[in-house]
This record gives sequence, C-alpha cells and structure tokens, in this order.
Amino acid sequence: MTASPTAPDTAKQLLDAEGLPLAISGRLARQIAFIAETDRLKTVLRLSPLLSTNRRENDAEHSWHLALMVLVLAEYANEPVDVERTLKLVLVHDLVEIYAGDTCLFDDAARKSQAQREGAAAKRLFALLPADQEVEFHGLWDEFEERRTPEARFAKAMDRFQPLLLNAGNHGGTWRAPGVTHARVHERTSVIDEGSHDLWDCTEKLLALGVREGWLKGG
Repeated sequence: MTASPTAPDTAKQLLDAEGLPLAISGRLARQIAFIAETDRLKTVLRLSPLLSTNRRENDAEHSWHLALMVLVLAEYANEPVDVERTLKLVLVHDLVEIYAGDTCLFDDAARKSQAQREGAAAKRLFALLPADQEVEFHGLWDEFEERRTPEARFAKAMDRFQPLLLNAGNHGGTWRAPGVTHARVHERTSVIDEGSHDLWDCTEKLLALGVREGWLKGG
C-alpha cells in the first residue's frame, strides 16, 4: 500500500475566466478561476476504501461526507458549535491537498514535510481568490489546523472519525497496512476526544472490536 502523497500535475491553471469568450473580468473572474481549480480535489485519492463499492474515496467525497457528518452529529460536540462555521472548516481544510497531496495518517516520513507542503499549497491556492476571500479562506484553514475554536476541534474530530468508520465498515481497511496497530490508531485518533467525548467513546469501542475480530493488530 502506497501511503506517500503524489505530486499532481498542476503547472497550468484549469480555467482562466478572463480568457473566456464572455470576457469575464475582475472579482468574478478570480472566483470562477478558484472554483475551477478546486475541481482537482476530485482527483486526489485517499487510502480509505469506500463502503459502497470496491475503490478508494477521493478528497472531494471525503469533504462532502465530513460536511454531512457535521449536520448529523453536531449535537455530540463537547461545546456548542456554530454549524455553519464548522461546515466551512471541513469544506476548506483539504483543499490544499490539490497541490500537496493526501498524507496518510500512518506515513511518518511524509508527515514530517506535511506542514510545509500544505502551508505552501494554501498560499498558492487561496491567492487565486479576491483579497478579502483569500484572507477569509486562509484564516479558516489556519483555524482548522490550530484547533483554537470549538468549531475547529469538532471539525478535526469529524476528520478523524470519518475514515475510522470506513475502516471499521470494511473490516480493517487501512488498519491492515504494515506497522499499523491498535496503539498507533488510538494515538493518532485521540484528537477526536477534544471535539467529542461521545464520539471518542464510540471510537474506542470500534477499535476494540477491530482487535477482537482480527481487523486490527493489538499492541
């Protein structure tokens, strides 16, 4: 199983709205260019297998699933959260993987450069937007990464809980990768507890089930 992110071919912007026959310019042109560029998110494959079919999910599917989970599970947040802001956080946070690639939770080598790669990607991507939206979107991305608000902590919990559900539903999924043990998964998903004690309790039960059923190595 290959966990390291692969560098996508992103040398050329997907759509230059100012060059279209309609001669769109100014603020709308920049917004359309950004929206077009984010279409690349659909091509960034994650390692998590889907529950409904025999293939891996992509980042756009992951982001959609997180947004739905926020709507369904917000009542389990440790602190009251602004659902709209939390939705913004889960929809924005993985956009940087358009340029940085997805970094597997258990790929220690790739994780060493993750912050640098994603920081550079954030600057490049959000710079496509008008100045005020560049500041807003970059701020949302920073908020998610720093987990400094109740919304960010719950958003991060969703980001860890979603692939865990996919792995459990697939009777192991990425848990079957070499070197992945109960202790590693437990440590790497413990951030769920910062956003939701209830969902962390559920996580621990799913991990214990994985060990009992042989989907996840003990230790």
